[in-house]
Amino acid sequence: MSDENFTDTLLIVDSDIDFLNWATKHLEAPDLRILRCDSSEKALKVITSTQVDLVLADFLVTPLDGLELLSKIRAHDAAIVTILLAGFPTTSQIIEATRLGARDVLRKESLNFELRTVVENAFQTIGNRRSADQPEQTLPAADARIKMIGQSRIIQETFKLVGRVAPSDAPVLVTGESGTGKELIAQAVHEYSPRRKNEFIAINCGAIPENLLESELFGHEKGSFTGAMTRRTGRFEQGDGGTLFLDEIGDMPQSVQVKLLRVLQDGSFYRVGSNEAQKSDVRIVAATNKDLAHEVSEGNFREDLYYRLNVVEINLPPLRERREDIPLLSEFFLQRLARKYSLAKIKLSGEALDALSHHPWNGNVRELENTMARACALAESSLLLADDIPFARSPWSEKGKIEKTLSHLLTLQPEEENDTLNWIQKLLKEREN
Repeated sequence: MSDENFTDTLLIVDSDIDFLNWATKHLEAPDLRILRCDSSEKALKVITSTQVDLVLADFLVTPLDGLELLSKIRAHDAAIVTILLAGFPTTSQIIEATRLGARDVLRKESLNFELRTVVENAFQTIGNRRSADQPEQTLPAADARIKMIGQSRIIQETFKLVGRVAPSDAPVLVTGESGTGKELIAQAVHEYSPRRKNEFIAINCGAIPENLLESELFGHEKGSFTGAMTRRTGRFEQGDGGTLFLDEIGDMPQSVQVKLLRVLQDGSFYRVGSNEAQKSDVRIVAATNKDLAHEVSEGNFREDLYYRLNVVEINLPPLRERREDIPLLSEFFLQRLARKYSLAKIKLSGEALDALSHHPWNGNVRELENTMARACALAESSLLLADDIPFARSPWSEKGKIEKTLSHLLTLQPEEENDTLNWIQKLLKEREN
């Protein structure tokens, strides 16, 4: 079949020949031309000499890795769609790849189930773009990194969204339960944006009294209220050119909400006690653990402000919905604690990890971090056991023995009860001493 008979061209780049064979067979279609390369160097030669619509490339290709190859492809032709593949992509790989313009980042272990669908959707987008003649724009590179941990599908989709929204100036609303890491997401939006060289300023709107919050945000003039001894520069002025993170935005008083709305509308504000308008170029990232749509319906939050803030919403899943990340998070916290306190390397036993994986984690990642800190403080060896986890004591620990014995009392014969109860009383007395 001649080249003219093909509707689309796919280039697969991977050093694993077995994978190239599998992917070729898995994706073959009558109107699809599939090209293959086992190195990024060969791939670039193909791209510069042949019309390619879609590239599937492994992160670990050589001599240029997947991200470097992506940058070269985008520089050559921003219309080429690129999807990167990895065994276990890191947070920064996902965000950076998406921010640089990759359509998606896929885990190899799930390709058997999703690769064909993702590729078909990509070619559908390519077809639509051909009709509209609207090629994508190349995004600038960044070198910042944020420590966000997770390999579950749900959290990696969150990382991809961060990569897509970061280069713009659109307001972002980060939602999720307490302890899920909303401020880390806000920092990532800033660090992967063109504003990363300027300040990232965080304010907890629920922790500052109403009469002081306006001054904190917008500043005040000397003598504007009792105690205003000098002019004060507010956070909007300090953060000019950077990012202002408004945590717990749902607790912001309505008197301040209306003034925040004005800044979002035209970038202007007034210091307390001043009639002179100030200007500030600040990107707003807000966060809340409340349902703001419900707060709007209850009259507690301005509807117009809600829509101004919620241009892009990033919802952080609770830890119970991403349990496959618990081992990775636990290991990360243990390593950080060991470095901080100059401890020997601490490991988790299988029983301890099992207990952690089945805990409800109502306090989310913050609760897990605190649990690891307590466990390290009380551990008697470099191997954390189930007994070292406060909520997961082994049934063979002293406390566990009592609980286990009590649970079996009803199954005992009358002549056995006295001996069992005497043993429990003795054990309790020993614990009191």
